[in-house]
Amino acid sequence: MLFIDFSSAFNTIIPQQLIHKLNLLGLNTSLCNWILDFLTGRPQSVCVGRNTSSTTTLSTGAPPDCVLSPLLFTLLTHDCTAKFSSNHIIKFADDMTVVGLISNNDETQYREEVAQLAEWCGANNLSLNVSKTKEVVMDFRRISVDHPPLTIDSSTVERVSNTKFLGVHITEDLNWIINVTSLNKKGNSASTFSTS
Repeated sequence: MLFIDFSSAFNTIIPQQLIHKLNLLGLNTSLCNWILDFLTGRPQSVCVGRNTSSTTTLSTGAPPDCVLSPLLFTLLTHDCTAKFSSNHIIKFADDMTVVGLISNNDETQYREEVAQLAEWCGANNLSLNVSKTKEVVMDFRRISVDHPPLTIDSSTVERVSNTKFLGVHITEDLNWIINVTSLNKKGNSASTFSTS
């Protein structure tokens, strides 16, 4: 499983590219124009204490704290689909995971899927943050084999024994020990807080 991290996912949305995809999906022209108007020409300034910077106008990206941003990102990435039937791409807001089902020790389709995903990201102005992207290998054979490191754009993806995905710890042996321990700690700290 490859857990992908994007660099500033919402900030890199190109409005015209999103609108083109929305048109292909058959969205109403007035709704597309409203979204384009919403995403372009947004004034922004920064306040620190009593000081305020000069205003600049933004014409790319979606506001990070806006409830529409995850939906717009989901619509932008709707056409990012698995090339091979042995792979699945799971998406939720700006989280994306590639699940490769490998048989007969042939990782070719999984690796090609990842390469295609990297190309798709480049074509859609999305930057993969390879240093934060993680791979978890789940190998349940009696005798496991070595899996060569996965690379994206000449950078090696870190292989880990577990990672957190949508609030759940995914481990290479699919056990729930880390999740149960984490929930116990949260429960204990909540009960300590409520009795204080």
